[in-house]
Amino acid sequence: MQKLNFPSYSFRFKNSENKMAIFDEIRKKFIILTPEEWVRQHVVRFLSEEKKYPKSLINVEKVLLVNGLRKRYDVVVFNSDGSIEVLVECKAPEVKITQGTFDQIARYNMTMKSNFLMVSNGLNHYFCQMDYQNEKYQFLTAIPDYK
Repeated sequence: MQKLNFPSYSFRFKNSENKMAIFDEIRKKFIILTPEEWVRQHVVRFLSEEKKYPKSLINVEKVLLVNGLRKRYDVVVFNSDGSIEVLVECKAPEVKITQGTFDQIARYNMTMKSNFLMVSNGLNHYFCQMDYQNEKYQFLTAIPDYK
């Protein structure tokens, strides 16, 4: 798999029906290794190992309803009170991050009300802090560490 713009992490792999799979420490199972999954697994490690968010507060690939449509978010970090601290949208490395990507995570966040947003294709990462009172977001150089 392609080298990403994250620290180097060690992962568990296995060959499953002639497809490579990677062990997801959050879902506790092997997942077929696609380019987007490679980014997702790096994001989870980044959040848990660099930003120190407890794995127990991280959730991966769950369904949510947006305007009555079933969508699936990539990664969410919850606060201990159940509110959402970070909402993450992952793309494969070859996918350019565009305004459409930000529109997608903004639509998801209308339902989820996260404090921070992260968009990554593994090579480029963007971080935003939400300002609901003024209905805007501010770009950051990083998301804060777990407190």
